[in-house]
Amino acid sequence: MKDIILKAENISKQYRLGQVGTGTLSHDLNRWWHQVRGKENPYLKIGDTNDRSTKGTSDYVWALQDINFEVERGEILGIIGKNGAGKSTLLKILSRVTAPTTGSIKFGGRVASLLEVGTGFNGEMTGRENIFLNGAILGMTKKEIASKIDEIIDFSGCERYIDTPVKRYSSGMYVRLAFAVAAFLEPDILIIDEVLAVGDAEFQKKAIGKMQDISRTGGRTVLFVSHNMAAIKQLCTKTIMMENGMIVFEGKSNDGIDYYLQSNQYDGYKGSYINEAVEESGIVSLALMDDNNNIRTEFGYDDPIEIKGTVKIEDKYLNSYLGFKLIDKDEKVIFISEIQIKKIIEKEGEYNFNIKLPIKVLLPNVFKITFALHIPNIALIDCLNDCLSFEIIETGSDLHKYSGTDYGCVSVNCDWEIIN
Repeated sequence: MKDIILKAENISKQYRLGQVGTGTLSHDLNRWWHQVRGKENPYLKIGDTNDRSTKGTSDYVWALQDINFEVERGEILGIIGKNGAGKSTLLKILSRVTAPTTGSIKFGGRVASLLEVGTGFNGEMTGRENIFLNGAILGMTKKEIASKIDEIIDFSGCERYIDTPVKRYSSGMYVRLAFAVAAFLEPDILIIDEVLAVGDAEFQKKAIGKMQDISRTGGRTVLFVSHNMAAIKQLCTKTIMMENGMIVFEGKSNDGIDYYLQSNQYDGYKGSYINEAVEESGIVSLALMDDNNNIRTEFGYDDPIEIKGTVKIEDKYLNSYLGFKLIDKDEKVIFISEIQIKKIIEKEGEYNFNIKLPIKVLLPNVFKITFALHIPNIALIDCLNDCLSFEIIETGSDLHKYSGTDYGCVSVNCDWEIIN
């Protein structure tokens, strides 16, 4: 039998745009009159979906719509999605900061939340006093909190300032102490938003390790929202992806990350190129593909990337070269690759070709590709500047622990030898 500690059923949240509260008195009276007669709220039948990039036709918007999921005890659930997908709204409902418009949530234990810098802290109180305050809010006795306080202070790394009012803390110190309080005061369910991104690399590594520890050894449950795919991959046992206020994926974290990357097709990137006007010789088409033959413009660090294309060649150009150069966002050429046409083609015609880029070499960055068909120093037959572009997202290069540091654009496995 599954040990379900949290169950969300048909959760929806509606807001009225541009208003504080519900809007107008007439709307409130209309709701009340329907309630008196035992009828449904009339405004639940209207409203646009939660798509921040489009202009709606209604004053009402559904920040969340029909959210259903279960979380088992000891599970670490990752919640991913683009900005504005509804992730933070969902966490606020789960944390009881705001109530759902429809639906219900069933909890099997006490909940601690870390939704933004300083959640639950009183700026005028010292770090030590805030630890006791947060523990009391979680229902712990003063004796229970005192037994944990040394561990909390040590983990936070803020011992020198623990008796200073937290309003004087930096945002990083705030998050360090807030996370330590939330993790060490033993809630059954720990809810964490993107707030950990405020901390430095050393703290992020400690925090992820602590979340793994409390899940595996303490049997406690963690809900974790992040845009850091490497952290999601390393930490979470299951992932849900949200889009426009709805859950569009639920399953294994690796599959969820792959779904997330496939869905992020930004207009600023070019996943394909087509030139139907090529007459005698030239590059007809190009596309960036994943291992499922889908056109993509975002890839994980360890994802296979393949360029598939079509080239048209006349006999007189069989001695030409087809090649490309890979350029990063700072206009640095990372590498070039080319092949002489006559080594792969014997006569004129139209041919398809595949190029497999090396796996686990390109580090997280934005790249673009320029293709050319040419005879070196003699003729430029076709040249496509910046015809393809894509981004590598951090999904486990092992360098994410040094975030914020420039480690170049490629990672190379060298032959290391110990000499006595």
